[in-house]
Amino acid sequence: MELFLHYFLLIPFIGYVISLLISSKNEFAISRLAFITLSLQLIFAIGFTIKWITIGMPSINLKDFSLYQVDDYDFFIDLYFDHVSAVFLVLGAFLTFLITYYSRFYMHREQGFKRFFNTILLFYLGYNIIILSGNFETLFIGWEFLGISSFLLIAFYRDRYLPVKNAVKIFSLYRIGDIGLILAMWLSHHLFHENVTFGRMHNADLVSHLLQKHSWEGFFISFMILIAALVKSAQLPFSSWLPRAMEGPTPSSAIFYGSLSVHIGAFLLLRTHPFWEHQISVRILIGIIGVSTCIVASLMARVQTSVKSQIAYSSIAQIGLIFMEIVAGWDDLAIYHICGNALLRTYQLLVSPSIASYRIKEQLYHFEPREKTLEDSLPKKLEYSFYILSLKEWNLETIIYQVFLAPLQRFAKRFRLFQMNIGIILFAVIFIAGLILLSFKNDLPHFWKNYLPGFYAFVGLLMVIKAFTERRNVLMSWFMVMMNHFWIALAISINVHIHYSTLAMYLTGVIISGIIGYFSIQKLKNIEKRITLARFQGHSFEHPRIAFIFLLACLGMAGFPITPTMIGEDLIFSAVREDQYFLAFFLSISLIVDGLALVRMYARLFLGPHVKTYHSIAHKSS
Repeated sequence: MELFLHYFLLIPFIGYVISLLISSKNEFAISRLAFITLSLQLIFAIGFTIKWITIGMPSINLKDFSLYQVDDYDFFIDLYFDHVSAVFLVLGAFLTFLITYYSRFYMHREQGFKRFFNTILLFYLGYNIIILSGNFETLFIGWEFLGISSFLLIAFYRDRYLPVKNAVKIFSLYRIGDIGLILAMWLSHHLFHENVTFGRMHNADLVSHLLQKHSWEGFFISFMILIAALVKSAQLPFSSWLPRAMEGPTPSSAIFYGSLSVHIGAFLLLRTHPFWEHQISVRILIGIIGVSTCIVASLMARVQTSVKSQIAYSSIAQIGLIFMEIVAGWDDLAIYHICGNALLRTYQLLVSPSIASYRIKEQLYHFEPREKTLEDSLPKKLEYSFYILSLKEWNLETIIYQVFLAPLQRFAKRFRLFQMNIGIILFAVIFIAGLILLSFKNDLPHFWKNYLPGFYAFVGLLMVIKAFTERRNVLMSWFMVMMNHFWIALAISINVHIHYSTLAMYLTGVIISGIIGYFSIQKLKNIEKRITLARFQGHSFEHPRIAFIFLLACLGMAGFPITPTMIGEDLIFSAVREDQYFLAFFLSISLIVDGLALVRMYARLFLGPHVKTYHSIAHKSS
């Protein structure tokens, strides 16, 4: 039975690779390949699950293979299968098969027909990696697949302003969730003194023993897991992104934000439930957030004028209830609720175009206003206050912007030094001084050993923040993102004795991606003469090959699975001691802003309305 788990990853992977090789003009072959791939997956999932039930539903834990091993650290792929995985596997296979069949006709003659099916297969591969993951590292690989495929599908209509803008916004929030998952991985390595698997995390005696001695570490890991789950499932205060994600095609909205992707946060809580279930403070916090989200999202759903937005907020409210059920220990009820909510929202989104037309006709000819609603029982001032707040979506988007993104922009504006040549020279001097100090690391005072790594990590963070806010010089922004990784490598080298093969693994991916990205920018600059980050340029319309190569360079630089950069990042975090919270925070923030800067660069250069006036431009409100 264990060996058959590979097929759930192999089938969508083969389908995705073959789909890349088919001509974009051959709609029949593309759609037929996706249909056959998902049909095989659904049949195999049902057959495997039935066989698994007949042998007594044992939990299967399979350590697959090691990607990289050095000293006492092992980066390995681990697969885990239990009743939670079984439900998500069959549910995901059925709904993706349904959406694929529907999309064959819905997406007919769309300019991005092939791109759509490529991205759906990539998403489904990432989804299967998540639900079958046996450790945080394997789950993070699928997590990143979901993030980039979500960005690509939201920005599917890449010649329009709003889809691209919303895609960048939502990817920014996804990176906040990535911080939670990265920091949870980091501290769990130190708490368990190993690359812990979910099967081992389900050992109640071991977890109880560790949490009694390390209660603060246990709370921190649980809180970071909660942050990742809240972002992925659009719970408060991150609820505003889900309606914005509906800018993509209706089938992608159904599979991503109605059924599968939006429930991954609940899946993460179910998978890690044995670890945090005895931490009362964490359970209370999840329960409060679940109740608050359910109430606020229900109110917002009642005032929406768009069918998709109403469905989105209704789904958010239901997931809030699911979080409450998980906290109460009703895991089976939560699983049933997830299945029901996923099936209902998929149906609602797929029929939403027809329903909208039908309801308009019904209101014209058979409109009957409600005599009384639930809100009428409230005092009028309170009723009107809730109404206005719900219309404004409780200002959630403004709050998120002010808390997370605005500080970065204000911080960068204070450092005008980056724009001058003297600033580059100053940082070069500091970096060279760091290399000199590295050669005398054993003779450094204890104080310097403790604070120098944090200082160099902070300097790297300054550079990548400036890269994120740069609006003119594209090459400078790219150079600063690349240099951030060298500052991180220097900080870690001073912090601990780290194997040179680890640094080589990390920096090899950075250097290769940096060179490819540099030549892509130079080639685009030679053709177009003037490129900038001040607005969306839309150059993918005329230069699709350069856009694709630059996207690959961005993914490699950002540590996309399974690149040397991604493995190196995980190894570097394992070299941060458990008491170095500020160093871990600076490193995680710099890597997250690094990804934001790269995606922003790609979006500004290649997506959005074309900068040349002889191309048609969609209205911003489209």
